[in-house]
Amino acid sequence: MNGLLIGRYQPFHKGHLEAVIFGLSKVENLWIGIGSSNKSHEKRNPFTADERKEMILSSLDSKMLERVKIFFVPDTGDHEKWTFHVDSIVPKYDIVFSNDNFTITLYKKREKNIIEVPLLDRDVISGTNIREMIVSDKDWSDLVPEGTKKALLKIDAKSRLSKIL
Repeated sequence: MNGLLIGRYQPFHKGHLEAVIFGLSKVENLWIGIGSSNKSHEKRNPFTADERKEMILSSLDSKMLERVKIFFVPDTGDHEKWTFHVDSIVPKYDIVFSNDNFTITLYKKREKNIIEVPLLDRDVISGTNIREMIVSDKDWSDLVPEGTKKALLKIDAKSRLSKIL
């Protein structure tokens, strides 16, 4: 059985890692869709799809990597067709993992099997909060896996975020 987990991963943080672990506990293979893959260097989407892919791949262990494949899912601008667009990119899946209300609504309209992902300390662990912490020199490194931390330091995320936030 295959599952689908879509997110923007701006950046990939420990909550996302827990969602991957949760998904892998329910399915044999997990397709990870990097949403808004056609956007970068903007306030809500500062990192490129390739940077986010690197964050994810460098944060998963070898056993997980054997069961995960990553796909770029660009925004279409048409919400009604978006899930069908996802289907044209991602191989067949049986379950959608999400905690995003909009994503859940769109897939429920298609009567897809949805499992809501438990949120890990959502008040602190969110992409928005982590991006703001990076810019304001607060300690954010405990909120992301080591692979993401290295990727963010490599691209000088603080400098980029300072220009766009």
